[in-house]
Amino acid sequence: MREKQQKQMPLMEPASSHPQERELEAISAIIDSTPTICEYVLQDLNKGRIIKRRTGARGMSADQVLRAAIVMRLYEFTYEQLAFHISDSRCLRRFCRIGFADKGFKKSALNANIKSISEQTWKVIFRDLLDHAKQENIEKGRKVRIDCTVVESNIHKPFDSVQLFDSVRMLTRLLQKARDHFGAKIIFSDHQRRAKRRMVGIQYARGEKQRQRLYEDLLKVARKTIGYATRAEGFLEQLCSADMRLLALLFEIRHYLALSEQVYDQTYRRVIQGESVPADQKVVSIFEEHTDIIIKDSRDTHYGHKICLTGGASNLILDCMILEGNPADTELVEQMLDRQQQIYGRYPLKVALDGGFASKDNLSKAKEREIKDVCFAKKRGLKQEDMCRSEYVYKKLRRFRAGIESGISWLKRSFGLTRCTWKGFRSFKCYVLASVVAANLLTMARKKLATT
Repeated sequence: MREKQQKQMPLMEPASSHPQERELEAISAIIDSTPTICEYVLQDLNKGRIIKRRTGARGMSADQVLRAAIVMRLYEFTYEQLAFHISDSRCLRRFCRIGFADKGFKKSALNANIKSISEQTWKVIFRDLLDHAKQENIEKGRKVRIDCTVVESNIHKPFDSVQLFDSVRMLTRLLQKARDHFGAKIIFSDHQRRAKRRMVGIQYARGEKQRQRLYEDLLKVARKTIGYATRAEGFLEQLCSADMRLLALLFEIRHYLALSEQVYDQTYRRVIQGESVPADQKVVSIFEEHTDIIIKDSRDTHYGHKICLTGGASNLILDCMILEGNPADTELVEQMLDRQQQIYGRYPLKVALDGGFASKDNLSKAKEREIKDVCFAKKRGLKQEDMCRSEYVYKKLRRFRAGIESGISWLKRSFGLTRCTWKGFRSFKCYVLASVVAANLLTMARKKLATT
């Protein structure tokens, strides 16, 4: 039985005066003052169905799921750590509305419920909290600063040899599962040990000739394994019409087979043919295939996704856009400004941006939107008097822009935005948005505590 909130508050110990607990109490008050956000979570938990009769065992309420997700991002817990601390900590039990006579929640239950919260729901929660900040005069969106950063996917270094080994390993495991669990009469050989030896040999090869020879053998092993999986796919297709589990396995084989083919192709083109493979044609991980190659300043290479953040004078994050590919910063200014208009119903009066956004076209677009002062960290041929009303305003906005660098650093250090540990692109977006929501809640809580 799913509920929005518990009908009766459980018996809990009173709150203490510890600063951390006071922050949690302030966050709790903000959540209670915006009850609509629990409605969105409840819809996700019920998968959009309208439940007329509340029957069955009582699961986690929408309120408890949301609070557990916020605790997870506030303290960078894994699901196992979250299950332990929620059960063990008096303070966290109080925040998650778990009475001292109630049991905690298992890791599997927390995982299933938190992952049920959709990307769209996190976006709506994010917007509702900004509305709350506006009503409480915490943030008006009059002065903003914009910058981009990269959140990495949870993958190892995308060496071709490692990816070929991963392909052989995954396809072999799936074929073994089809044979051992479902009794499928498929013929294949296990080349995992040979593939691993070649992978390690490539990493420690003394010369290009030795590396080339090892790559050729590793490609041969990968080709054989791909052939086994291709033949097994056709055979399993005839068996799985009535077995949903076998059908799921077939889809999984097809998924990894397509990725393995792509890994084989890009390695063959690069290593054997000496071709330079474009970044948009590469797979950098068969486990996180959505991962983009992000090159910053022509020197640092990251594997994940670029996110564009808009910060306000209150240190709240006013917008978070998760991008696919690696678009230039100069292409994002117009979109980021229009998104502020959608959030607040008007454009900001002052905008401070990183030097990568600077261009005459972007300055013109900002001025067309009646933004009085626009400051780029690097002028790049632009005149100061064209950007701002005075030198004083320009210098002030330039100093203001630097604040978002510390905000991004705080998000990475305290909320896990250095690397996303959730699997899949959908979960990646939910992870980033949940972290930003948790950071905004903590910022708002500290603002309120500072005034009381």
